[in-house]
This record gives sequence, structure tokens and C-alpha cells, in this order.
Amino acid sequence: MAGRLGIVAGSGGLPLRLIENCRTAGRDIFVLAIEGAAEPETVRGVPHGWCRIGAAGAGLALLRENNVTELILAGGIRRPSLLSLRPDRRAAKLFARIGYRALGDNGLLSAVVAELERGGFRVIGADQLLGPEIAREGPLGAVLPNRHSVADIEHGLRVAQTLGALDIGQAVIVQQGLVLGVEAIEGTDELIRRCAALRRQGPGGVLIKIEKPGQERRADQPTIGIRTIDLAVETGLLGIAVEADATIVLDRQEVIRAADRAGLFVVGVRRS
Repeated sequence: MAGRLGIVAGSGGLPLRLIENCRTAGRDIFVLAIEGAAEPETVRGVPHGWCRIGAAGAGLALLRENNVTELILAGGIRRPSLLSLRPDRRAAKLFARIGYRALGDNGLLSAVVAELERGGFRVIGADQLLGPEIAREGPLGAVLPNRHSVADIEHGLRVAQTLGALDIGQAVIVQQGLVLGVEAIEGTDELIRRCAALRRQGPGGVLIKIEKPGQERRADQPTIGIRTIDLAVETGLLGIAVEADATIVLDRQEVIRAADRAGLFVVGVRRS
């Protein structure tokens, strides 16, 4: 029988969806909410504790005190500077060993997963609980990309693969063959907002979001949800292309309905 599941919760809708999934399945959980990232509403009514991101020792102690044996890392956490991180002894030892400054997000998260496994936890991916919500190849709704958008998607895939290989980000926005922006530390939502001011006249652009090459999927799987759709519509995008079999689509049916109402395409694609 599976042991108690711990959910390390950051921002966004993924932690809440996992909590709801576990409630439905009757799975015993404990949520370790990250200060400054997780929303209080996410953990209301479930066993939980709070921990700041640099307090690795305290966080691990909370997990062990609550008999957690399996872990899922879910949601966004803005990477702090070393000055604001204030690492405790456990975190400082980890960063000294791996080189905090030298690693991109995926490199850092991979090191964190390895450290958790050394500590005796079994780290699993969100997709192991949310399999039906993984995007498959092809359109998710009734709206299809036109030939101009297809060309933007193809260009965006090339750019996103290069971006990901450098461990910078997962997403780009392309309009009429021009790269309006690439995702960096700000995350996908802020990328969409930033690119609204850079929009050209004529047909709108496309958000392309894929997994980084060698992505540690258990720590940072590409995810979109209804907020992504709302932002895309607000900022005049024509559609969203996500990597098939690699991207979680939260509230899938709601996403499809909202996109269809707005005339926005959402499509699963494969990298070449």
C-alpha cells in the first residue's frame, strides 16, 4: 500500500488539482506549502505546514514528522537571490555542493529531486496522478490553426528547443514569424502579459510551450490552464501550442470550452 503522499505546493492551479484528485481517490496527504508562493486557499481544509524556500532542514523535518514517504513537487516558485534565500544549514550544504549560481532552473530542480531521494523520499511526477489531463497530439477543441499560425508554431518550436537546451525557459511567443518574447525567470503568465505591449498589427501571435531537453519532469512539467486561456484571449493571441504527451492541461474540459468560445486554438504538437 502506498504511504502518505506529500505535496510541496508552490503557486498556480496544479497543487489544488492534485489535492482534489487525492481527496477523490481517498489518498492520505500532507501539503508542505512554500511561503510567498502557495495560496492559503490551496491548503485550506487539508493537513499542511508552511516553510520558506531556504529552510530545507525544517521542511524535511515537517515531512518526516507527518509520515510522508512519497513526494510531488507542484506549482511555481520564483527563484530567489542568494541574499534573500537565507539558506539554513541543510540548504547551504546542498547549494555549496551543486553550485547554486551555475545552475539553471532544471539543473537546480534535478539536484533538489536527487537530494530528496537521498533523504529517503520517493519523488513522483504530477502526471502519475493526472494522466488523463496530459495533452495529446492534435487540436484539443474545435478551432484549428491557420497556415500562418502553423508557420509561427514551427518557428517557435525551434526557438523553444534552443531556449530549453540552455535551461532558460519553456515558452516563446511568435507573431508573423517574429519572436515577441521568450520565457525566462518571470514564468509563462508574465511572458504573455509582457508580449501584449509588443504585439504587431495584423493577425495575432501564438504561445508555444514545450518541455526542455532532459527536463526533470517530476519537478517542473509544462502546464497550462484556464488562466493561460484567459490571458491569451486578453492579449490577442490566436492560439496556444503545447508539447504532446508532455504538457498538463488543468481543467481540460473548461479549457476547451473557454478556448472554443473565444475562437482560440489549443493544439498538441511534437518537436521535430
